[in-house]
Amino acid sequence: MIRAVLKGTGSCLPAKVVSNEELSAKVDTSDEWIRERTGITQRYIADDTETTGTLATGAAQAALDDAGFTIDDIDLIILATATPDHTFPATATTVQHALGGKGFPAFDVAAVCSGFLYALGTADSMLRTGMAKCALVIGSETFSRILDWEDRGTCVLFGDGAGAVVMAAEDVAEDGPGILATRLHADGEHRELLWVDGGPSTTGTVGHLQMKGREVFRHAVVNLAGVLREVLEESGTDASAIDWIVPHQANLRILDATARKLGLPMDRVVVTVDQHANTSAASVPLALDVARRDGRIKPGDLIMLEAMGGGFTWGASLLRV
Repeated sequence: MIRAVLKGTGSCLPAKVVSNEELSAKVDTSDEWIRERTGITQRYIADDTETTGTLATGAAQAALDDAGFTIDDIDLIILATATPDHTFPATATTVQHALGGKGFPAFDVAAVCSGFLYALGTADSMLRTGMAKCALVIGSETFSRILDWEDRGTCVLFGDGAGAVVMAAEDVAEDGPGILATRLHADGEHRELLWVDGGPSTTGTVGHLQMKGREVFRHAVVNLAGVLREVLEESGTDASAIDWIVPHQANLRILDATARKLGLPMDRVVVTVDQHANTSAASVPLALDVARRDGRIKPGDLIMLEAMGGGFTWGASLLRV
């Protein structure tokens, strides 16, 4: 059977690290308050020379290097972001040009924190049907550009960064590597629980992130647990067979609650929210790259990727590496 198989991962973070202590000197908050509620200790913030596109390019090149590929091996780029460099063209085309590619499809996907799962699902479909042979799938964000730095309820939660994977179509055995199942959802009824109050067609401005945290938390735990069970049922897999959950890194409490609903211990959950904060569409590929490079995720492992973001959008994907 043809599956989309993971060939390499990469990530790229801004140069500047901002600790909770540094942030508390500018915002009415404290290291203790942030840690207790989120598990975050620091985040990376892009400077004027770093953009969603430059971070995405860095992550993409690192993934190509990890896979042992070049841009000449790629015939598809999908970039998940809620903070593109420009309204248009797609930031994916900026990355394509920066890497030296030309001619093949490159486009952005906007599903906020679930964006990487949406992009991965799209790439999986195109690879399995023969529309592409080898894809770069990227999540990249500069959320610092859309934060209200006087709102301590939101500005302490987010950071900037990018993560990328190289996926290739391969004919594998049933128990071989690749994406086994993916489920994606959305519910626009709840869009104003987590949204940005601006846009080209409404205000003509970028706007700032707005969030009702308690409501988002409640929906996240229920929706994520539900979609994880859907993917397990579709693939015929028991939760106990999962080696690692690689979740969207929004909040340590959400990660813990989701793991408990599945009956899985936290020592099987990849956690990077403490170091990166919430990097939206970048958080899942960033965490995946960290866990592969430090040796936790090994060839043959069964991993579950999951995320929920504004919209609401949410999804999960089961992958054997």
